[in-house]
Amino acid sequence: MWHEQLLFPGSLEDIRALKGKCFLLDSLLPELLVFPARTDLHEHPLYQAGHLILQDKASCLPAMLLAPPPGSHVIDACAAPGNKTSHLAALLKNQGKIFAFDLDAKRLASTATLLARAGVSCCELAEQDFLEVSPSDQRYRQVQYILLDPSCSGSGMLTRQLEEPGTSVPSQERLRALAAFQQRALSHALTFPALRRLVYSTCSLYQEENEDVVRAALQQSPAAFRLAPVLPSWLHRGLGTFPGAEHCLRASPETTLTGGFFTAVLERVEVPSSVSQAEASAPEVTPNPAPKRKNRRRKATAAPSSQPGM
Repeated sequence: MWHEQLLFPGSLEDIRALKGKCFLLDSLLPELLVFPARTDLHEHPLYQAGHLILQDKASCLPAMLLAPPPGSHVIDACAAPGNKTSHLAALLKNQGKIFAFDLDAKRLASTATLLARAGVSCCELAEQDFLEVSPSDQRYRQVQYILLDPSCSGSGMLTRQLEEPGTSVPSQERLRALAAFQQRALSHALTFPALRRLVYSTCSLYQEENEDVVRAALQQSPAAFRLAPVLPSWLHRGLGTFPGAEHCLRASPETTLTGGFFTAVLERVEVPSSVSQAEASAPEVTPNPAPKRKNRRRKATAAPSSQPGM
């Protein structure tokens, strides 16, 4: 028998003390359940039926902060393995459209399996490099929300550090190559004409993959986009490398009881006229009927094995 108790804002001590068969309802993410460290739910019927998705709390921030309303058109630029995609579908209530791209066919197949098990029907998967997706393609004329979680060093992933010692310390050459790709992907995403809001995230601890990438992209579009101030109660903020970087969020086992993570929310300063024109000419969106089990699905997270977490 599992026993639920409510998590009140700022109650990290409650999470540190969490043990046994108790779990908490997260204070920031209403669909997130927090379990004690080393809790294994892979054999639980709710997980196997697709009602639970196992994910670190920090990895839940991008979809939650993007916050696309039901009926929206969204791009998930680097979608595999699909956890964030499923979270987006839940926020959309399975209405609207998610265009999900990834170049890795194997990981994309796993994504398709996860989404099917979760009852997601609003997602269109494509084995395609996001950098090759044309912003002028009419299929994406209504895309106002983009989630970009590109390949990164993975230096904030505790499980990866434990399973693959040394992988959290990339060479300078590798780090430069990753940052160059991330900057190209972010700059490309910002060229979609109807874009209103974008979330950029990594599971990296490195400034080169985080604040430096965001700053470079903003410098290319200084008048069009800005960093949105989000979650003022979140204590671990971006490194103060440029004005506005404090609006970014960082996460770590020490400060947020999660894996290491970085999130930035970029929003358009002024909605372009092309958006209203696209909305006026766009056909009315007919929501896909959501599967019965969809509204019952929740995210679940367990603490990293090194210490409790969200």
